[in-house]
Amino acid sequence: MSCCTQTPAAHVLELAQQARQAAREMSRAAPAAKSRALRHLADLLAGREAEILAANARDLAAAQTAGLDAPRLDRLRLTPAIMAEMRAACLHVAELPDPVGATERQWQRPNGLLVGRMRVPLGVIAMIYEARPNVTIDAAILCIKAGNAVILRGGSEARHSNLALAALLQEALTEAGLPARAAQMVAITDHAAVTALCKLDDLVDVMIPRGGEGLVRAVTEAATMPVLKHYKGVCHAFVDASADLEEALAIVENGKTQRPGVCNALECLLVHQDVAARFLPMLADRLTGVELRACPRSLPLLQGKGIAQQDGDLGCEFHALILAVCVVEDLDAALDHIARYGSNHSEIICTRSHENAMRFLREADASMVAVNASSRFNDGGQLGLGAEIGISTSKLHAYGPMGVEELTTTKFVVMGQGQVRE
Repeated sequence: MSCCTQTPAAHVLELAQQARQAAREMSRAAPAAKSRALRHLADLLAGREAEILAANARDLAAAQTAGLDAPRLDRLRLTPAIMAEMRAACLHVAELPDPVGATERQWQRPNGLLVGRMRVPLGVIAMIYEARPNVTIDAAILCIKAGNAVILRGGSEARHSNLALAALLQEALTEAGLPARAAQMVAITDHAAVTALCKLDDLVDVMIPRGGEGLVRAVTEAATMPVLKHYKGVCHAFVDASADLEEALAIVENGKTQRPGVCNALECLLVHQDVAARFLPMLADRLTGVELRACPRSLPLLQGKGIAQQDGDLGCEFHALILAVCVVEDLDAALDHIARYGSNHSEIICTRSHENAMRFLREADASMVAVNASSRFNDGGQLGLGAEIGISTSKLHAYGPMGVEELTTTKFVVMGQGQVRE
């Protein structure tokens, strides 16, 4: 039955039933078949690039007419460079070791039982996301490699782009002899479809929302199955007293300005009081296009280029060229600030002190903690995962960018020789 003639609940129920059957087939699929599907998908993305960009242009035109803001337009836009990144992700993931069936640990009990932990697919994954159509490819290729089936529900603003990409996914799966229903797109834009999908815990194993805080909270509250969530990215950089200030300036500039509308963009700068008088004038000169919302101690040091911080600026994900700035007494104060205002996403220290670096790595609670590197590296592709289905800021069962391995779990496998329990 065409989705256009189905109710939202009936549509997603049919998709979920088909995905459950496809998941059984994918769980036993040969590694070579999964890799072949991903390599063929890369070829299709190259051969159909004009078609995909044309569909994306339709979405962009409608979004501009609807008044979508600049950060969301940026996330919606596909370019030849982004298409190339999608193809590269397909090829990278295709060559990754297949985790399914691997026994990670094995030990023998005193009674002779050999016990191990084997990696297995999660099953059926539902992915609900906004704007970024490249997520359609990133999410699907990781699920395929990990032996899962995936139900994709992108935002209505990217409908034409997502449907065009989903068609290529199914073509690639079919060519490799895998079930096309292992990657399906919810074609109905009615929000009732999401609500209905969230209740199918007998068919869907895991829900992954990716988007604004409102979307994530709504899905988390509605879902009856486990949710891997990422509420927001309030990322901090701490410039320690021992930092190389020129290097720190480049790290802060990159974190804030390269792509301010994404979740791993820098939102708050913490500066040690001993270097604030030297570093903050440098910051004001370099970040001329950034609105600096400064605490009382930092405002006089910004050469008239900052504005007074207001309630709500700390702990805010701006998604814009806005940066909160605070002077702090020391590393303890920086860690206290992060514990209060951070969102478990990305935290950075700029320092030449090995002791401070190691302490920050241990104590800053975030899915990625880095020393002398930009927050923008908290990304599956940048960290060597090939792609990511999202960045989990919850801790069960994944923390940080979720790649192929994070889309599997482990089960106990036991080899016996007739043992019985006494």
